[in-house]
Amino acid sequence: MGAIKTVGVIGGGAWGTALALTAARAGREVRLWARDPGTVSDIRSKRQNPRYLPKITFDEELAATGSLDEVADADALLLVTPAQTTRAMLAALKKTGKVRGPVVLCAKGIEQSSGKLLSKVLAEELPGVEPGVLSGPSFADDVARGLPTAVTVAANSAKTALSLCEALQSPCFRPYASIDILGTQIGGALKNVLAIACGAVVGRKLGASAQAALTARGFAELSRLGTAMGAQGETLTGLSGLGDLVLTCSSSQSRNFSFGLRLGEGFMASELISAGGKLAEGAYSARVAVKLARKHDVEVPICETVAKMIDEDLTIDDALNTLMARPLKSETAGL
Repeated sequence: MGAIKTVGVIGGGAWGTALALTAARAGREVRLWARDPGTVSDIRSKRQNPRYLPKITFDEELAATGSLDEVADADALLLVTPAQTTRAMLAALKKTGKVRGPVVLCAKGIEQSSGKLLSKVLAEELPGVEPGVLSGPSFADDVARGLPTAVTVAANSAKTALSLCEALQSPCFRPYASIDILGTQIGGALKNVLAIACGAVVGRKLGASAQAALTARGFAELSRLGTAMGAQGETLTGLSGLGDLVLTCSSSQSRNFSFGLRLGEGFMASELISAGGKLAEGAYSARVAVKLARKHDVEVPICETVAKMIDEDLTIDDALNTLMARPLKSETAGL
């Protein structure tokens, strides 16, 4: 593919706006689609997105619009809408008949209804369109403010991955190219589930030792399942795997960690879900991750426990007792 001059960003939330700013700082012409007319107006007139990025005014000028037709024909598209709406957004893009460049999936999750990774959903809805994946340790607020950030950008071909990296690279944003689309997605999806567990531990005030142990054992689950599904080891220990896991399992800036935090404070999952608002992606992905693990004959006790906390209102104390009562295991081979 040729040089990427125009970048379309689908999604006017915090992460979509942050990535639009990233592409603008890299010298690309950026077109940002947002569903909310108020968001479009604020970005155009105030160079702000106060609903999602309060107190941030950006120097870059973004061409915000509410029309997918004005965005779909960009050289590359970044799809930055929630994982569970990915199929619907791809179908809407298909209707424009204008998609010609790669579509980079920026949500971190698994489609709950089908159990499919988002790259598979893309192949079904936009056959023939080249997929990409962007993932890694990155909070939207940090990226929008121009703080140093590094991520993984994966595509099926090295040429496309490198072209996408060149289109997004700036002094404050460093993308690393990969051809492991599958592994990049697995890390992003599973770390959300594990972040809920770590948030619950912190919310219950069980200590830093427990949080560190849960993060480490969570990474073991991520690695086992990722390897069984065909992910590359370098991907799982890289930015989109271990890097994102460490960030998300340690900060209340993460929606998934914050969701777990409330569980640890004594709220039941059903209460949080019924209260409305945007549900953490890990809450959708937990049960799907367990099903994938069973399919590949992999043990994922932390993911299973999170799924029970969400689906069965298992309390944090019962969840901890379940994990601590598991039979003794070896951490190394040969024992």
